Formats: sequence, C-alpha cells, structure tokens
Amino acid sequence: MSSSPLPTTSGGAHIFPSPPRPRHRRCSQVIVAAAAPPRSYGVGRRAVSLAGVAAWLATTVGRADAASPFDKYVKRKKLEPLETYVPAVLLTIDQFVDLEKSLEFEKPRYDESRSLLRSGPASSLRVNIRAVAQYASSNGQGKAASDAVDECLRALEDLDSLLLHASRNDPSASVETMRSKISVALAALDNLLQTVPSAVLDKGKAIADAYRTPVDDYVEG
Repeated sequence: MSSSPLPTTSGGAHIFPSPPRPRHRRCSQVIVAAAAPPRSYGVGRRAVSLAGVAAWLATTVGRADAASPFDKYVKRKKLEPLETYVPAVLLTIDQFVDLEKSLEFEKPRYDESRSLLRSGPASSLRVNIRAVAQYASSNGQGKAASDAVDECLRALEDLDSLLLHASRNDPSASVETMRSKISVALAALDNLLQTVPSAVLDKGKAIADAYRTPVDDYVEG
C-alpha cells in the first residue's frame, strides 16, 4: 500500500490539491527528503530534487493497455476534471528537460537517465496525456491532440530503447539521437497543452510551481 498522502484517480493519475499551507511545509519537506533517491554524479541536483518530489506524489499507477485503441480506453475510464491531469504533465516535462541536461556530460549515466522515464509524474504520463487528449476531442481538437499523444509516446519508446542500448555500451546509441527524441517528445507535449483552455493551463502551472524545487545547478562526477 502506498504511503503517499495524495490520492489518485480511478485511471491512475495523480490528483493535485491546492498547494500545501505554510504550517504543513516542514512535514512535506521531511517526506520528500525521505523519498528522494541517493545523490548520484552525472545527474543534476534539480533532477534529483524533482525525483524526490515525484516520489512523494507517486502511488501505484493503473496503466492503460498500450495496444488498445484510444476510444476503447476512454470508454473504460471515467475522467476526472481536466485540471487534475495538467500539473502532472507539466512536471513530467521538467523531468524530461532534466534528463536532456544529464546527457550533456562527458560520461552520462544512462541507467539513471532511463529511470527518469519511469519515476514520479512520468510514470503516469500515458494516462494523463490520453485524458487531456480526450478533453481536447470534446472541444473539436481531437485529431491534433491524438497525433501529439502518439508522437510523444513513439519518441519515448525510441528513447527508452536507446538508453537501454547505451547502458550496455552499444556504440550505435548516440547521445545526439537521444536528445532528438527528447526534443520530439517535448514538442509533442507542448502541442498537446496548446489544446488546454488558458484558464485551466494557468491553474495547472500554478499548482505545478508549488511542487517544484528551485535548484538549477548541475554537476558532473
């Protein structure tokens, strides 16, 4: 059973309540610190900090069958309000930006970079972006949103394969190709978020900001 204080939706997405009040901040910091992975060289401090916040937020995520058509997925799952999914997508974008920065080092830690694809908000990305796409469909933007979802997931699958091969010292898995896949995924997520009404997107950004840790320096071991 998860120890996370935050609930999840029936589809496995994280539910983001209003930002914690100041009197709870001390308790939250303790939980985040306990959940954060050990500090590793070759991965930025902001990446580690975000991973700690993500671990605090994460619970067991119900994944949709990747082989199932999108329409069948939607019929099986009852959607939560749109603003439930947007902050998690924004925090996932942060993780991918951190992952890209970690590849700039002379000796990237591919195994650690790969783990960022499976931790925290990124672990429920498939559920979250499909939900956002379904809302876009109801607003007449379903084709653009669905294309963005497909493009993002294909790029991440390719990236995961590249990182796996690189961790096994396969010279054909180049950092340049990895970074290009990250760029494709980020562009696709940006296109998807453009389908979100501005008021909902602004609210999502405010909630995501409350969970970010402002540490931007990177070190290489």
